[in-house]
Parts: sequence; C-alpha cells; structure tokens
Amino acid sequence: MANTVDSEVVLVERNGPTLTITINRPHRKNALDNAAWSGLLDALRKAAAPDIRVVVITGAGSDFCAGADLSGDRGEAHPLERMRWINEIAQTLHDMPKPVIAKVRGVAVGAGWNLALGCDFVVASQQARFSQIFARRGLSVDFGGTWLLPRKVGMLQAKRLALLGDFIDADEALDLGLATWVKPEEELDQFVDELADRLAQGPPVALAQTKAMLHAGAHQSFAEALANEARAQTVNFATDAPAALEAFRTKSTPKFAGEWLVR
Repeated sequence: MANTVDSEVVLVERNGPTLTITINRPHRKNALDNAAWSGLLDALRKAAAPDIRVVVITGAGSDFCAGADLSGDRGEAHPLERMRWINEIAQTLHDMPKPVIAKVRGVAVGAGWNLALGCDFVVASQQARFSQIFARRGLSVDFGGTWLLPRKVGMLQAKRLALLGDFIDADEALDLGLATWVKPEEELDQFVDELADRLAQGPPVALAQTKAMLHAGAHQSFAEALANEARAQTVNFATDAPAALEAFRTKSTPKFAGEWLVR
C-alpha cells in the first residue's frame, strides 16, 4: 500500500521499494524556491534508505520543473553560499546508490532539465519540451549542466544548447541521447511504473556498483576500470550472484536480497 507524506512543496510517496518525489508547485510550473530546494534535498536523503530500491522524480500537474524560481526570496546568504547549497542537492542526486528515473511532462528547463539529466533514466511524454534557458536569463549553466551535457551529446551540441538556450522537443531530446524513452502522455505513468518495478527486482548491490563505476569510468584509465570491475564482482559473488546462479539452475526467477552472505 502506498504511503504518502506531504511537505507541501515536495511530495514523497513510498510504494513498496519505490520512492516517488514530486515537486509540487504546479502554479509556478514547479519552479524551485527555497522551500522546494530544501524539500528536494530532504527527499533525496530519505531515498538513500537501504530498503528503497528505485527513485522516481517528477513534477505535479502538467510540467516537470521550470528550474529555479528567480522571482522568489533568495534570502540573505551570499550567492556563492546559496549555490554551494544547491550544488549539494545535485551531488546528492549524482551519488544516489540506486536507479533514479525522471518522469518528464511539459517543460523541463534550466536547473529543471539538469535535474532530469542527473537521473539515470529520462522518460518523457511526447509533449515534453526542454531548454538550457540560462543564457536568456543572463545566467550561466548550473546544477551540473556543464558536466552532464558534454558527456551526453559532445561539446558542439552542448554549446548549441547552452549558449543559445533554444527549446527542443521530446523527439530531438531522444535523438540527441538526452531522453531514454519518449512515450504518449496516456502511457507515461504505466511505463514508468513498470520500469521502476523491473529495476526494483534487480540486484541492488550490483546495480549500485555498476552505476558508480560508469560514473567513475570517464575519469579513469582502462586498467583502473578493470580493477574496479574485479573488486565489484568479488562483492557480487558474496551477495546476489549465488541467487542468480541457483535460479539459472532451477529455471526460476531469482530474488535479490542484496545481503552479504559471508559470515
């Protein structure tokens, strides 16, 4: 049974091993004010609990997230301190040791788009629209966009998106590798639910290690990547790999507990 906690601007819903985080400011296209940033950080920290297998991030109503709410009160802190706080949220998302799915309807712009790009899967409706809108607001790209974009689309396309701030539709995002799937609006919820269920049934320790190694691989030599893979497999041999082997032998479906078997 689903269990929902409402913190007004960020909703956190637990449904079995899946935690759904919903930015709940539809009247502002889910733009993030101080309260929403804080709620998002709290929700991401909750999502790190070991019994959560999958995280879904989405927006209430018809939009994903219009980025930072520039009309809101940004407080008295120095802007650099504020950015360090926001960066902590991006880092927490990046370091999440489990799969994260962005479910995108409507607009995902600025930091809102980079929030989606910081997830492991981006599932967009056919009506979704994306923009690195920062330049139009006299701002530089933030929330990890300068790291994420070149790695996903290459430097030339990253510069086009970042320096012009043009909107692209869901099909172009898919073609560029900035969306994992594009689905009709009426199929979006079911598709994400089924994807989350499939991921939740996977081996949590193995998935966490693979995700971390993929992130680290861009900065490592081939030899370093091989060494990391060897260490990860050693952990898997004493975690969920035996269950998979037994299921293979008995022609059954493995149940991955993510528990350390060595006593």
